[in-house]
Amino acid sequence: MQLGSDNQTTGALLVLLCTACPQTEISLYCEQLHVCLQTNLPIFKLKESTVRRRYSDFEWLRNELERESKVVVPPLPGKALLRQLPFRGDDGIFDDSFIEERKQALEQFINKVAGHPLAQNERCLHMFLQDEVIDKNYTPSKIRHT
Repeated sequence: MQLGSDNQTTGALLVLLCTACPQTEISLYCEQLHVCLQTNLPIFKLKESTVRRRYSDFEWLRNELERESKVVVPPLPGKALLRQLPFRGDDGIFDDSFIEERKQALEQFINKVAGHPLAQNERCLHMFLQDEVIDKNYTPSKIRHT
């Protein structure tokens, strides 16, 4: 994951989702993704970070942004309730194509959110992208440029 040299002067943000990380083995069966951030924007305390997130964490972030900010938050991909039914004839939520489609949709979501200047000031976004554990009892606040 690298930012292009042309982005270094204007400020850049790159968020990728991956299902595997060199340091850690993650089972797809627990539906966790690695959220990998690389940025040179001064508002973020870490210039590179990787955290594990579940779909429910994306839901939490979306709900927090809708409640606490003036950002129009894009929708998340739908829940996979029908894919969890037995006797479907496929792998359901563990189907490789479903996992890849969901990963791409979540990546689009987080890049739209993280790329929004107003959302970048929200503490919940910073926790989501950079804190190993999300403190869901946090006090909503704005991040100040340092």
